[in-house]
Amino acid sequence: MTVRVALGVSYRGEAYRGWQSQPGGQTVQDALESALSQFAAQPIRTLCAGRTDAGVHGLNQVVHFDAPVEREPFSWVRGTNRYLPPDIAVQWCAFPPADFHARNWARGRRYAYLLLQSPVRPAIEFGAAGWVFRPLDGAAMREAVTHLLGEHDFSSFRSAECQAASPIKVLRAIEISKRGAYWRFEFDASAFLHHMVRNIMGCLIAVGTGVRPPEWVAEVLAARDRKVAAPTFAPDGLYFVGPYYDAELKLPEQTAAMDWLP
Repeated sequence: MTVRVALGVSYRGEAYRGWQSQPGGQTVQDALESALSQFAAQPIRTLCAGRTDAGVHGLNQVVHFDAPVEREPFSWVRGTNRYLPPDIAVQWCAFPPADFHARNWARGRRYAYLLLQSPVRPAIEFGAAGWVFRPLDGAAMREAVTHLLGEHDFSSFRSAECQAASPIKVLRAIEISKRGAYWRFEFDASAFLHHMVRNIMGCLIAVGTGVRPPEWVAEVLAARDRKVAAPTFAPDGLYFVGPYYDAELKLPEQTAAMDWLP
C-alpha cells in the first residue's frame, strides 16, 4: 500500500540546470529524488507544480509522490533533508487526498523577481538578485503592467522551447514595490509559459529606463510575436513563490524563505 505525499521544497537555483531531471543530472529534481530514495530505501519519483529554469530559485515548490513506506510528516522533512545539499531543503510535508496532483490541482502560481538598482553590479547578492544600473520609473512600469492583466495570448512572452499546449493564460496581478535599492515584482497567474516572467521583466525594464513608453507593452502583447519583445532578462532574481490550492487542502502557501526577500 502506498501513501500520497506532498512536500514543499525551497532551493537556490544558481548551481543547477533547472528543476526537471535531465541526462547528466545536476538538477533540483535529481537531487530531491536521490535524497528521497535514500531515505525511503526505495526509488521515488516526484512531480512538481511548476518547472523552473537554470538559475531560478524556489521558495515553496510543491511536489507529490506515492510513498512506498509510512513515515510521520516530520520524518519526511528531516530524513530527506539529511541527504540534500545545503542549497535545497524540504520545508513541510502533508498527506493530501490519494488523487492529489501538484500541477493539475493548482489554482494558480506566483513568482517574484528581486532587482537591484545600483550603478555598481551586485556582489553579496550575486545569483540572488537581478541588476539594473539605470534609474527606474516606477509609475511608468505600473502603467505598463495594466496592459497585461487579464486573459490574453502571451505568445510574445513565450520562449521557442515552450511546451505548453496553449499560450493563453490569465495574469491576475503584477505588484511592483521598492525598498531601498531593491525593486520587487510579484506575479500571480493561472499558469506561466516558459520564460514568460523573464520576458515580461525585460519589457518592464525597457519601460522603466525610458527606452520604451508604457503603451508599447500593449503593442508587444497584441503582436503575438516573440521577436518584437525585449530580450529575456536574467534568471538571477527570479523566485518561484509557489502554487496555491483550494483552502480545504490546507497546504502551506508560505515558507520561512519568503521572509528573506526584501
